[in-house]
Amino acid sequence: MVDRPTDVVVEVGSSGRTIFRPDETPTPEPRRPTQLPPVPAPEKKLTLFALRLAVLEKIASGLGSLGFVWATVVLLGGFAGSLEITDFWFVTVILVIEGARLFSRSHELELQHQSKYTISGINIFRFLVKQVNQIFHQVAHIAGDDNRPSVRETRTVQRNSGHITRTRTWKSSDVPMLPYTGWVFVSRNVSRIFYWLQIASAFASIFISTIQLIKQDYGGNDLKPKSTNLHAALTLFYSLALAEALLFLVEKAYWEYMISVIHILEKVNEECGLERFGTGSVRRFFYDAYSRCLNGSIFDGLKMDMVIFAMELLVANSLDEQLIGAEILSIFSTHDDYSVDTLQKIGTNLAIIERLVEMLNWRDKNQEDVRMSAAEILSRLASKKQNSLRVAGIPGAIESISSLLESTRDSGEATDEIGEQSINHSNLWTLNNLGLLILKRLARDHENCGKIGKTKGLLSKIIDFTYAEKNLLENPNVAVAEPYKILAVKRSLKLLKKLVSTTGTTGKNLRMTISGIVFTVSNIRETLHHGKSQPHLQKLGAEILTFLAFEEGATEKIGGTGGVLKGLLCIFLNNEIPKDKSGVRVSAGESVAMLAQGSKSNCQKILRANVLKGLVEALDNPLIRLNAARILRNLCAYTAPGQFNEQMKEVIKSAGATVLKAIKSEERKPQEVMVGLAPHILKLMNTPEELRGMFEEAGVTEEELAKALINILKRYEQPVPKVPRIRRFAIELTIAMMKANVETVKTFQNLEMKNELETVFETAAELENFDIFSGTVGLARHGSTINELIEEAMLLLR
Repeated sequence: MVDRPTDVVVEVGSSGRTIFRPDETPTPEPRRPTQLPPVPAPEKKLTLFALRLAVLEKIASGLGSLGFVWATVVLLGGFAGSLEITDFWFVTVILVIEGARLFSRSHELELQHQSKYTISGINIFRFLVKQVNQIFHQVAHIAGDDNRPSVRETRTVQRNSGHITRTRTWKSSDVPMLPYTGWVFVSRNVSRIFYWLQIASAFASIFISTIQLIKQDYGGNDLKPKSTNLHAALTLFYSLALAEALLFLVEKAYWEYMISVIHILEKVNEECGLERFGTGSVRRFFYDAYSRCLNGSIFDGLKMDMVIFAMELLVANSLDEQLIGAEILSIFSTHDDYSVDTLQKIGTNLAIIERLVEMLNWRDKNQEDVRMSAAEILSRLASKKQNSLRVAGIPGAIESISSLLESTRDSGEATDEIGEQSINHSNLWTLNNLGLLILKRLARDHENCGKIGKTKGLLSKIIDFTYAEKNLLENPNVAVAEPYKILAVKRSLKLLKKLVSTTGTTGKNLRMTISGIVFTVSNIRETLHHGKSQPHLQKLGAEILTFLAFEEGATEKIGGTGGVLKGLLCIFLNNEIPKDKSGVRVSAGESVAMLAQGSKSNCQKILRANVLKGLVEALDNPLIRLNAARILRNLCAYTAPGQFNEQMKEVIKSAGATVLKAIKSEERKPQEVMVGLAPHILKLMNTPEELRGMFEEAGVTEEELAKALINILKRYEQPVPKVPRIRRFAIELTIAMMKANVETVKTFQNLEMKNELETVFETAAELENFDIFSGTVGLARHGSTINELIEEAMLLLR
């Protein structure tokens, strides 16, 4: 007899492919890194453009500064009394113009950050023309602008959403710089004024400098001694002013050509995949790169990329900047060419991960887009194990992820009732699916599974998502129309499978908690009954039930839920399921075998289902014969002989010939399973004639079977994890044969079975005392150890 598990071997490993053998942990072969050709980032075009502009700007500014120093120190300082009134005022005007240009240039980029429009002069001119017609309408409202407080509270009616939002702070682009000026001196328009001021000052400098250089008449040079060098000083000054203004206009022409003709911003925006968000984020990136090239080294802007830029925006205080940063990171993290680099940079920046996790808790309507983007980024980030550990290591991370799962169940009004399932809005299903995806990827780590299980209310939410309505499972049109619901069921089942397959104490606690939730088994039952068109969901459900049955009491609870065993058996014995989807039959068979393990009541339910004939026929099907043999073995082992009627006995006896043939011809796992079933069939033989008839039908003699058992013990001198019970089953069959026919004792003696048993005794391991395994943890210890079986066999051989 096999008892239910009481003790567990304390060793944690990953979940194996099957529960009937322990996991092996082979040393992974080192992977040879594949060198992929580097993909040039699209934003490199913008940083190079910014570098070239900065070079022109710095040369122009250098010439302007030299001219300014020359004029103040040499001309106005050394020749102030010698200058004619005309040259004095020309020099003064140029200095004032240059000062105005430098001032406007230093503030233009800062204000351009706040503008929604490009700084192209062509666009500015078109915009100003359009605004001329509105000037008189604005005048009527100018007086009312003066009454605005320094911190305003406005109401903005959002026509699309139909609700009103309040903003308690100014938007930088809407700040009125001066009172009583309306739109003219709004900060986003001041940059345009600065732009035209620079153009005007450049042309003024060119005009004045050109005239003076052509005339070369500096106020009566014949009256001034040439030793004063006044003529040369003025010529040099006007030349510097002309060169600086011309170089500035060349910079502006290059700017306009790239922005308005080549459309570099639009092209980079398209290459980055940001078309649906407009060019705002790309333009902002270009301004930042250009500013860095101007304010520091000209090479500082080359160090920028869109990922670093987006991460800086993500930690900003402005919601608009956070949204831009989140959208860029979301797109780049899913892009085939840039995802690896993007996720690597995000994963090594703990502050960014913390901000993304924090954003999951944002529930305001105007923050919904940011929250969605943050969830998408985290779902990609969690796909790498190292990153998933960093995400789960943030305090409150699992709780934040849990907030993405909107509960589908109303709270009950009394303690003796449970709330009903409620229908979610379709826009919430995206967040639900992202939350389930993040949790599924986090659950690949053992410790993270424990954290998920300890998060209050999270397991109940996950199990609620495993429920699928009959119409959703059976009607393909509904499944196509509502794919997000099927996706939620699939992801929740996958997540639940990862949790229940966890090993060690953590897995035990998770299985007990999950099996204690009243909807766990019933939700899976609906999928088993109505999910014929969704076999992948049925497969997941069967695997979950298999793992839940590890815990004491859970087997009876699952078997006691009406229709579960029947649904599993129908799937297992359904020959109409195509071969490409036959995995669901294997999983269902394994689940039935596990539920029959050590449970007399479940065995009785299986017998009452009238499936014995189908199970015996399944022994000839290579796809499902292993689990069919396991089920039959458990039925024989945990059902008293008196509970079998004669018809049932005859059906089981009919499998004897198939089993004996398989023992002689098969190897490894098929041979192990058949050897395990054979002793129980022999016990049902009432007379030697029946036993002899079974051997004759199989075409196998008792001596040949004995030799096969001897060969098994010789082949497996040590326990093998892939077939951990084959030596034990061989000894059990040896004992059964000697008890069924005394003459067989002499056959085993002649074959020196005693020597083989002594070898097994010396190499016996704890591995051979368990019937099922969770990873490398042994469960369901056999009622007798392998050493006790050896001693019994030795006694019979004397």
